[in-house]
Amino acid sequence: MHHTNDLGRDRLFPLVCRLAIPTMLAQLVSVLYSIVDRIYIGNIPEIGGLALAGVGVCGPIVTLLSSFASLVGLGGAPILAMRLGEGRKDEAERVASNGLLLLLILSAALTTVFLLLKNRLLMWFGASEDTFGYANTYLTIYTAGTVFALLATGLNSYLIAQGCSGLGMLTVVLGAVLNIVLDPVFIFLLNMDVAGAAVATVISQMASCAMVLYCLLRKGAGVRLRWGGFSAALIRRILDFGLPTFLIMSTDSIILIILNSVLQHYGGPGEGDKLVTCATIVQSWFLLISLPMGGLTTGAQSVVSFNYGAGNAQRIKRAILYTGILCVAFCSLMTLAAHTGAAALFVSLFSKDAEIASRSVGFIQDFTLMIIPLAVQYTLVDETTALGHVHISLACSLFRKSLFLGSIFALPALFGAESTFFCEPIADGVAAAVTSCVFAYSFPRILKKRLGRAGALKG
Repeated sequence: MHHTNDLGRDRLFPLVCRLAIPTMLAQLVSVLYSIVDRIYIGNIPEIGGLALAGVGVCGPIVTLLSSFASLVGLGGAPILAMRLGEGRKDEAERVASNGLLLLLILSAALTTVFLLLKNRLLMWFGASEDTFGYANTYLTIYTAGTVFALLATGLNSYLIAQGCSGLGMLTVVLGAVLNIVLDPVFIFLLNMDVAGAAVATVISQMASCAMVLYCLLRKGAGVRLRWGGFSAALIRRILDFGLPTFLIMSTDSIILIILNSVLQHYGGPGEGDKLVTCATIVQSWFLLISLPMGGLTTGAQSVVSFNYGAGNAQRIKRAILYTGILCVAFCSLMTLAAHTGAAALFVSLFSKDAEIASRSVGFIQDFTLMIIPLAVQYTLVDETTALGHVHISLACSLFRKSLFLGSIFALPALFGAESTFFCEPIADGVAAAVTSCVFAYSFPRILKKRLGRAGALKG
C-alpha cells in the first residue's frame, strides 16, 4: 500500500517533522476560524465590545461541540494506524466507516440538544442581558452547521493517521482561508454583524467537510471510507481511545464556561463584561498555543501507534522524544512572544479600547507563564494515548483539570476577580511534574508488555 510517508522505515526525525509540523500548521490555521471572527466582531462600530463578549461566551460551547469530533477522530486514528502497522488494511477501513457512522449520530443528537437548550445555557454560562442577543444569534447559526464541523474535524484525523498530513493540512487551510475571505463580506458588506460571522464560519466548514470526504472516498485513497462493516465493539473501542482527548477538550470548555461565570460574579455589573471581553482575547492567544501544540502531538501519534503495532520500541522512544523537543521549542517561542510587543499587537486587533488592551496584555502574560511545562504535559499525555493506554493519559489530564477548577474557585474568592488568570499556570506547572513522574514509571512497563506480545505473535 502506498503511503505519503512510510511510518515504519523513513528516517524518524524528518518523518515526525513531516507529519507533526503540517498538522501543527493546520491547527494554527484552524485557530483563525474563531480568532478572525472575533477580530472582525470586535471592530464592528458601536457594538464591537459587547458583541465580542457575547461571542466569547459562545467560544467554550463551540469547543465543547468540537470535542465530540475529537472523541471519534482522535479515538479512531491510533487504532487505524495500529491496524496499518499490523498490515490489516481491511480492519483500518472498518475503523473509518464506524467513525463516520458515529459522527453522524453525534451530529444529529448534538444539534437537537443545543438548539433546544441554548437560551438557558447562554445565561448559565456567562452571558449578561447586554450580551445575550449577540451570543444567541451566533450560537443558533453555528449549531445548525454542527454536522459539517464534526465531519470535517473528525474524519480529517483519519487522513493524518495514514500518513497524509499534507492533505489533512490542506482541508483545514481551505476552510480557514474561505472564512477569512467571507467574514468581512457578510459582517460589513452585507451588514449582518454577528450573524454574518456565524454564516461565514458554517460555509467554510462545509467546504472543509467536502474536501475531507473527497480525499477519503476517492479511488487513490490509502484507507477508503466505506459504508458498512459496523460493529458495536469497534465503536466502543474508538470511544475508549478518544475519551482522554474528549475529556481534555470538554472539560476545557466547562472550565472556561465557569471562568466566564466567575468573572461576571466577582467583577460585578460593567466590570464583569470587561473581564469576559479580556478573557475572550486571552483565550484567543492561548488557542494559538494549545491547538498548534495539539497538532504537533496528534501528527506524531500516527508514528507512535504504527510502530507500537509493529513492535518497534526504539522508533517509539525516539518519536516521543522528537515530539517533545518540537513542543518545547514552540512553547519557548510563544513565551518570548507573550513578553514582547507581539502580545500587544495581537490584542490591538481585537479592541481599540486602551483599558481593555492594556489589561489583556497583562492577563496574557499571567495566563501563559507555564506553557513550557505544558509542552511536556501535552507530549506525554497524547503519546501515551497513541500507545493505547488511555487510562493513564486520562488520569493525568483530569488531574490537571481538577487543579485548574480548584484554582478558579479559590483564587478570586481570596484575591479578587483578576487573580483568576493565574489558574492556568498553576495547573500547568504542577500537572507537568506529576505526569512526568507517572510516565517515567509506566512507559518501560508498557513497552515490555507490548514487546512480549509481539514476540509471541511472531513465534
